[in-house]
Amino acid sequence: MSLIFLFVFLQLGEIQNEWLQELYKTIHCYKPQFIALHFQEVGGKDYMVNMGHAENFFCIESSEEMKDYDRVCIYVDNQFQAEDSFTALGSMYFIHKTLKNIYQYDFNDMAHCFLVTHSNLSLLQFKWSRKGFMRTRWIIHNQGLDLVNVHLFHDASNLIACNSSPSIYSANRKNALRYVINRISDSCYTPLPFFLFGDFNFRLDTLSLVQHLSTSADVQTVKKDCSNEVEKIICEEKDNDHQVLLHIEEKLFTYLHQAVFREDNGRALLKYDKEAAAFQDVIREEDITFPPSYPYSEEYTKPTQYMNTRCPAWCDRILMSHTAQEFTHKVSQCLLAFDLPFKIHSNVH
Repeated sequence: MSLIFLFVFLQLGEIQNEWLQELYKTIHCYKPQFIALHFQEVGGKDYMVNMGHAENFFCIESSEEMKDYDRVCIYVDNQFQAEDSFTALGSMYFIHKTLKNIYQYDFNDMAHCFLVTHSNLSLLQFKWSRKGFMRTRWIIHNQGLDLVNVHLFHDASNLIACNSSPSIYSANRKNALRYVINRISDSCYTPLPFFLFGDFNFRLDTLSLVQHLSTSADVQTVKKDCSNEVEKIICEEKDNDHQVLLHIEEKLFTYLHQAVFREDNGRALLKYDKEAAAFQDVIREEDITFPPSYPYSEEYTKPTQYMNTRCPAWCDRILMSHTAQEFTHKVSQCLLAFDLPFKIHSNVH
C-alpha cells in the first residue's frame, strides 16, 4: 500500500491567513495521509515578544479544514530564556484518520510512544542562537524512518562570502550538517532511513558567481578610510554608460538583471549550488525544479521579486538518505504560495 506524505517547512514568524489558505488547498489537492510541518524561527527575530502569537498558529489542528486528521503531535522549543540551547524550532505532525498502523519512538525509553529529541549546535565552535535540529522517529506500516527538522547557519556578510570559494560560512554549514547526520546515524539507536528538511541556508558559491556575473564588467573595490577593510564591491558595465551591474555590501546584493534568478527556475545558476554535493555519500535529493527560495520581497506589490539583501539561493531543501529513496516513489517539490505578498521561505514535498 502506497501512502502520500506532505512535507512543508517555513519560517514561523507571523503566518498570514493567505498562507494558511494555500496550505489547505495543497492538502485538499494531494490528500496526504501524513503531514509534517517543520518550522524554523518560531516567534521570528523578536521571539521574546512574538512567541505567544506564533504559538497561536498551532490552533490549526482544530480547524475545519483539518478535521480528517484525528491525531496531531506538536513539539516546540519555546525556551528562549535558555540562550545556550534555544533552537526556535517547531514540528507539527498530522495523521489522517485512515492511517492506522503508525507509531512514534521514545528515545528515552527506547520504545514506541510519543516523544522527541532536539539539540542546538552548541558543540560546534561557531554556535549561533536559534539554530539546531529536531528529530522524530516513526514506524509507519512497518517502515521505520526519522524526520529531522534542520536550521543551519546563514551568511552574516555578503562581502565575507565573496572572500573565498567555498566561503567560511559554507564550511561552517558543512561541519554543522555533518554533525547532525552523525548524531542521527550514531550507534546509540538503530540507524533508520531519514528525511532532513528545513532551512539549510545553503547559498550559491558567491565568489564564483560574482566572478561569472562580472566577466565583462569593471570591478571596483571600495575600502573604508580608517582601515583596509572592504566596504563595497561595485561592478560597472564597460559600455552602456557604465551602468552599475552588481553592487555588493555587507547586507546588500543588487544585480541589474535579476530575471536570471527566475528564468527557467534559475536553472543556469544551479552549477553554483554546491553545498549539498559534499554529502552525496549519505544523502540525495530530487532535482530542483523551483526558483531560489530566498530572499523574497516582503513588499505587497512585489511578491515574486527578491530583496536586495542577499544573493538569491535555494536555502530550503528536502534531503533524504539513500535508504529512504528505496521506499520513495513519485516525488514533487515546489514553492508553496509563491505569489503571496510576504517573504517565502518554504517548500512542499
